[in-house]
Amino acid sequence: MNKAQLIDAVAMKLDISRRSAGDTVDAVLDGITGAIIGGDKVSLTGFGTFETTRRAARTARNPRTGESVAVPAATVPKFRPGQALKDEVNTTGGRKRAAAKKTAAKKAVAKKTAAKRTATRVAASAARPATKAAAKKATVKPAAKKTTVKAAAKKAAPAKAAAKKTVAKAAAKKTVAKKATARPAAKKAVAKAPATKAVAKKTTAKKAAAKKTTARKR
Repeated sequence: MNKAQLIDAVAMKLDISRRSAGDTVDAVLDGITGAIIGGDKVSLTGFGTFETTRRAARTARNPRTGESVAVPAATVPKFRPGQALKDEVNTTGGRKRAAAKKTAAKKAVAKKTAAKRTATRVAASAARPATKAAAKKATVKPAAKKTTVKAAAKKAAPAKAAAKKTVAKAAAKKTVAKKATARPAAKKAVAKAPATKAVAKKTTAKKAAAKKTTARKR
């Protein structure tokens, strides 16, 4: 078991979040480390004792080259397991319980992972209808614009037709007026033509009478 697995086990045991379990484990380890650095013993009843020992200077041998190496004196940490921990480890029941705890911890982690995946899937599936609804609204807006354009075109069509009718009526009135003014002129021309013909007849008649008068005098 590494530190991450220990945090998962603590989170499952205490039914807290993984972050809180990590803070708890870090606090315990920092407390133990600070105590033994200060020269104190950390005794956990039934589990064991953490302490430091002084190791004298000695001479060691390099296993690769076989040369002698001088090892200076040092202070090293030491852990002495408690009797309850020894008994728990040495008994078969203790091993089974430890294996069962590991299995339970793995199952709990698997359940949490599955729950997170399910929540992610549910959130994704809930987001999909929203995106579809937004897409539908986006498609409905152009359709609404088309309907408004068509309605405007329909409204403008009667106005255009009325304008065309008005222009046609005005043109018809002008044509009628032109015809009305043209008819009297034509009548005058017709009236003038018979008058000129009558004058021409009178002139020819006068000429014929003059010829007859001259003929008689001779």
